[in-house]
Amino acid sequence: MKLNIDVNHVETLQLLVGIEDKNLNVFKAHFGFNVSVHDGKIIVDAEPSYKKLLEKIFNTLIQLAEHKVILTERDVLYIIKMAEQDRLHNILDLYKNQRRILISDHGKAIVPKTFNQLAYSEALLKYPLVFGVGPAGTGKTYLAVAHAVAALKKGIVKKLILTRPAVEAGESLGFLPGDLKEKVDPYLIPLYDALHDFLGIATTNGLMERGVIEVAPLAYMRGRTLENAFVILDEAQNTTETQMKMLLTRLGFSSFMVITGDPSQTDLGYKHKSGLKQALRIIEGIEDAKVIEFEKVDVIRHPLVQKILERYEADES
Repeated sequence: MKLNIDVNHVETLQLLVGIEDKNLNVFKAHFGFNVSVHDGKIIVDAEPSYKKLLEKIFNTLIQLAEHKVILTERDVLYIIKMAEQDRLHNILDLYKNQRRILISDHGKAIVPKTFNQLAYSEALLKYPLVFGVGPAGTGKTYLAVAHAVAALKKGIVKKLILTRPAVEAGESLGFLPGDLKEKVDPYLIPLYDALHDFLGIATTNGLMERGVIEVAPLAYMRGRTLENAFVILDEAQNTTETQMKMLLTRLGFSSFMVITGDPSQTDLGYKHKSGLKQALRIIEGIEDAKVIEFEKVDVIRHPLVQKILERYEADES
C-alpha cells in the first residue's frame, strides 16, 4: 500500500521532513518501511494495517509544522510512540506551551520535550522538594541541572550542590589511585557533563574554584545545612535509608532539592534497602513535595538502541 499525504506549503513540508529528510528516516528505522517526498506529497510505502496510525502521525506532524515548530528526529519518534499508545490528544499544547529553561553554552534552547518533562519542569519551578523517578534516558538529571543553572543565573540561589552516592562498581574505592576527590570523580562525570553543556568548561571550573558550584559524593553532605542552594541528588536509588534521611534533613531556607533515580534499578545488593523507595512512601501527601514519574515513552533514544534494549528485555524475561 502506498499512502499519499498532501502538504499544502513548501515551508511546512521542509519543517516536517527536517534537514536532508532526517525526520523521515525515523520511520524507516522504527517501522522498517520507506517514506519519501515527491511533488509536495509525502509517500509512504507501508502495509494497509498501518494506514490509520500513519494518518494520525502525519496529521499531527503537519499541524506542528504549520505552527512553525522546528521538528527534530527526537520529536518525530516521541510523536510516533505516543500515537502507538493512542495518546496524541493535547500534543499541540505540549509544543505551544514549551517554556525555555535556559540557553546552553552552545546557543541551544533547553525546553521540555515530553508531557512528563513538562510536568517535571513546572514542578521544579513551584516546589522546594521534587522527586523525578523513572527509567534512565528520560532527562531527569539533565533538566534538573538546567533548572539549577537557570536559578543561579537569576540570583534565586547562591550555590549549586550536585551529588551522587559513590556505590562501588566492582572495585573498592580504597584500591583506586588518588585522593578521595579523584577516587569519586568518575562517579560524578554525568553531572560535570551537564554543567559543561550549560555553562561551558571554563565557567564551570571557575565557579567550582569559587565554591559557587559543588560536585561531591553524598558523604560530604553530612552535618551541613544547605541554605540558598539548589541541591540535586542523582542516582538516588543507590542511597541507603540512612543516607536519604540525612540528605533530606539538610534542606535549608530558600533552597530547592531535586532527587532523581530509578527505584527499579539499585546497585546496593541485599544488605541495604533503597532510601529512594522509603522516601517516596514517607513524603506521600506532603504538600510542598512533588513526585513526577517518568515512563518508557519518555526515553527517546535512537531507534536502533531501542530495538537492542527490547531484545535484551525479551532475552532476560
